[in-house]
Amino acid sequence: MPQDRGGAAEERPSWGLEGGGEVAPGRIALEPLGGGWDFEVFLGWDEHLHALVVLKVVRPHLVEDERTLRALAREAELLRRLAHPVIVRGFGAELDRARPHLVLEHLEGPTLSRTIRRTGPLDLAQLVPLAFQLASGLAYLANEGVVHLDVKPGNVILGAPPRLVDLSIARTVEEAGRVRGPLGTDAYMAPEQCDPAIAPLGTPADVWGLGATLFHAITGEPPFPRARGFDPEVPLERFPQLRGDPAPEPHGCPPELSAIVADCLAFEPAERPPAAAVADRLEPLVARIRPGRILGRGRPRIR
Repeated sequence: MPQDRGGAAEERPSWGLEGGGEVAPGRIALEPLGGGWDFEVFLGWDEHLHALVVLKVVRPHLVEDERTLRALAREAELLRRLAHPVIVRGFGAELDRARPHLVLEHLEGPTLSRTIRRTGPLDLAQLVPLAFQLASGLAYLANEGVVHLDVKPGNVILGAPPRLVDLSIARTVEEAGRVRGPLGTDAYMAPEQCDPAIAPLGTPADVWGLGATLFHAITGEPPFPRARGFDPEVPLERFPQLRGDPAPEPHGCPPELSAIVADCLAFEPAERPPAAAVADRLEPLVARIRPGRILGRGRPRIR
């Protein structure tokens, strides 16, 4: 689960696959890409596809864990039925192998989080089209009755088009409404993700995640930073967004964009615009960016 949790990656049981290790017949792990508590992720080669892929493999101590296998099966089913230019594609799954795994599209490009760390906030020529495309992808998920629940800079691959990845905790709206505890990545979780007693989880949670992601891309920081030495057992310290304090207006961006971000970060789910409405509000901003500017040579302005 992509929650903030302690521990080092080397402490997690691993398959120890080196370059050329076989995940399954015809699927080779070329190099590790990282992973989480339940899964290892590898750049791989799929003989049938004859292409580079990403292999998401259940860690060895969890191959018989029903919760982990259910999560993998749920993600595989969502990937099977979803198809959108901004949503990562899946190419099947093997759930009953010695190494249960998903086969995912290999995407070239850095994550948004890495780009912000390396170069700082995005300029408008990148930011506004990115915001529009992500909002369009989330509108599609909402139309399909799916909630991503982990929209954050680390799950956005900057390419042409950008891609939203990692559906490991995605749910149907019906399933999301049954969640009873915190679920997601702390800094990008809507208030109702931090405490589902506030409201049932649904598509407004993804709009909040989009707002938090855009705020981070504009300012270089998440909208509700935690205090140093916070106590993770105290909800209001772990989740400062539960205090309901409005995030400060992002500096150096057009008022229209600032208003969109603020609306996405509304505390009450019912007060956030649907993702499709966010995309509609962003579309004229995309059209009004001055053409012909080269990225990195000054910050384009919106007229």
